[in-house]
Amino acid sequence: MKSPSVRFLIAAAPLLFVVMWATGFVVARLSAPHVEPFTFLAIRFPIAGVIFAVIALLVKAPWPGSHAAFHAAVAGTLMHAAYLAPVYWAVAHGMPAGVSALIIGLQPLLTAVLAALILSEAVGPRHWLGLAVGIAGVALVVSPKLSFAAIGGITPLTTLVNLSGAIGIALGTVYQKRFAANLHLASGGAWQYAGAGIVMIAAALLFEDLRFDGSFNAWFALGWSVIVLSLAAITLLMILIREGAVGKVAGLIFLVPGVAALMAYGLYGETLTALQLVGMVVCAAAVLIVNPPQVSRL
Repeated sequence: MKSPSVRFLIAAAPLLFVVMWATGFVVARLSAPHVEPFTFLAIRFPIAGVIFAVIALLVKAPWPGSHAAFHAAVAGTLMHAAYLAPVYWAVAHGMPAGVSALIIGLQPLLTAVLAALILSEAVGPRHWLGLAVGIAGVALVVSPKLSFAAIGGITPLTTLVNLSGAIGIALGTVYQKRFAANLHLASGGAWQYAGAGIVMIAAALLFEDLRFDGSFNAWFALGWSVIVLSLAAITLLMILIREGAVGKVAGLIFLVPGVAALMAYGLYGETLTALQLVGMVVCAAAVLIVNPPQVSRL
């Protein structure tokens, strides 16, 4: 018999997880003036990997063999590095955090299509309709403030780079489902962050000056990313998996862009036009078409 406090935590966990996830886009904006994007992730991922490795040791989790560890590292490179590096780069070059979140919010649609193409999973008219509606929604959000400057703000380049992040996490999700689905969350997570960390360290060394100004905002963004996003959010996800409430997260994930946009407005004064708000609703509808909310009993 669960206590009232435990039942409340389980009931609130899906919405809390969505709010935590939305803060990732705000953190990208917070860190941008103080640390280069690849450098930020090159620091964040190894720290997260060490934390997951310690957790794996504490809970005596089984460690994957070399073959499975390789697949975990590849999945992590796609799900973390190929996802967050484009997002952080786009935000650092002027992409509003709320718009970035909305573009990434198309990931469930892309995952469904990629799963059909790569895993031969059935894909019906609902998935194609959702993808078409989602693309239309992104066009509505991007078009009012689209600039054809070489870089800075909502440009074709920052939009495409941000979209590549959605493709990256979608590919990572499909890859993990195909090759690394049965790994322990802690030990598998350690290998995932190891793979992502190696890639981002190389990217930072090759393409950046390793600028990290040591300001409060830089350290706060790093601490929040590691503790809240990489640790607390994943712990909540573990609780949801154990309690069979993952369907609730799928049903609420369409709220992430709106929550991120509200946070960005409150913290940075980012505003959306009426047409962009309509586009956000259209994108939310697209995700709901592909992933309708599931009712799960707690």
